[in-house]
Amino acid sequence: MGNFLAGKVVAVTGAGRGIGRAVAFAAAAEGAKVVVNDYGVSVEGGEPASEIADAVVKEIEAAGGEAVAVADDISTMAGGQRVVDAAREAYGRLDGAVCVAGILRERMLFNMTEREWDPVIATHLKGTFTVFRAASAVMRAQRSGTLIGFTSGNHQGSVSQANYSAAKGGIISLVRSAALGLHKYGVTANAVAPVARTRMSANVPMELTEIGEPEDVAALVVYLLSDRARDERITGQVYTVAGPKIAVWAQPRELRAAYVDGGLTPERIADQLPTAVGTDPMPLLERVEAMARAAARGARPNAAPTAPPDAPPGRSPSGPTA
Repeated sequence: MGNFLAGKVVAVTGAGRGIGRAVAFAAAAEGAKVVVNDYGVSVEGGEPASEIADAVVKEIEAAGGEAVAVADDISTMAGGQRVVDAAREAYGRLDGAVCVAGILRERMLFNMTEREWDPVIATHLKGTFTVFRAASAVMRAQRSGTLIGFTSGNHQGSVSQANYSAAKGGIISLVRSAALGLHKYGVTANAVAPVARTRMSANVPMELTEIGEPEDVAALVVYLLSDRARDERITGQVYTVAGPKIAVWAQPRELRAAYVDGGLTPERIADQLPTAVGTDPMPLLERVEAMARAAARGARPNAAPTAPPDAPPGRSPSGPTA
């Protein structure tokens, strides 16, 4: 057991498997008291089961840590509030809220239905909002705390996950808004875009050349929750972690501009925009054909090898991602 988070209380959503579970264990191992939230659903969002959160709590306690389980659906305002209330009722405060919970419903945009769009937005984006909303009120009163949202490199766009990409882009904007609005109260907010072997990444049809384990992601989250990160005034940032690699994403800004004499008309724009303003190329467009070829082969290059039956718990390669 370490003391990087000694005395802190941390709530983690989606903590039943994968990255969320790794974050909960890492926080507990570094001295935090942990609220383990997991609705216990499949990747597709069905079959909720409360025993998943309970099982993680028992494992944390067996390892000498402290934790409580909350099996609420954080896509509802009441569910997000109960995660925060559980922390205050059990431990009297809340120092960190980490929103990892997520589901997938993959479909091409022209075939996507409302029933495939709404639950993904609700779980990822609204689920982050409901917890941030409740947690920020507590942290504002405390004048301290850390919010961490989980995004994805797919916030750049996705061939067949427009719902997921839209939610992940929204989380980045929510995190930046939280960082701006809560700064004067001593509250920080950051986002993590993980690349790790999980139930979700196993289905990506092209090889992820930089990929790690859920525990690599958990190490970064623990740092961001710590006083060390607060002392460095880290807020409003988006970090990728992929195995040993840590990267920071650029803040949105204008790339270039032009001013058209005489006011804008379609003709003047046609003359100026291609040469004076131009475009900012999409790196992912170059990878679309490679993904299509891999999918045609039925490739699952990111699936982790099956662990032997007697493998100890810990660095499990399976589980959900953000």
